Amino acid sequence: MDFEIAVRLNIYDTIVETTKAPTVAEVAKVLASSVDEVREAFNKLCEKRLLVFEADSDKIRMAPPFSGVETPFRVKVGGKSYFANCVWDALGVVAALHDDGDVATTCGDCGEGILLEVRNGAPVRQDCAIHFAVPAAHWWDDIVYT
Repeated sequence: MDFEIAVRLNIYDTIVETTKAPTVAEVAKVLASSVDEVREAFNKLCEKRLLVFEADSDKIRMAPPFSGVETPFRVKVGGKSYFANCVWDALGVVAALHDDGDVATTCGDCGEGILLEVRNGAPVRQDCAIHFAVPAAHWWDDIVYT
């Protein structure tokens, strides 16, 4: 298996298992590799837009659809609680884990709490709208803001 793929799979396996994004050192230990090799793989994954680092760091901020930092988008699936980067990614977390789930967030306009439920692979119908302030074609102009 390609080393970069092995690193990526370990990142996702770790997030699914622990609900936290691993560090470069943690991935290096699991893969019995050097920290420099893993850091290089992390950087390549970032270049391909498959990971996003925190500013001035090699700490994972985003491994879409999962967030490596706390956000207003908490996703509960299979008895575990994850963070997503946005509502779109929150629904993606539930889909990626192939289970029913709940997304707890707040309205970006008024701050009211919102609970989105996903059952049998589909959102439960309710009276709300998802708003995307930035067109999808421009998300990567500033993916953290988006």
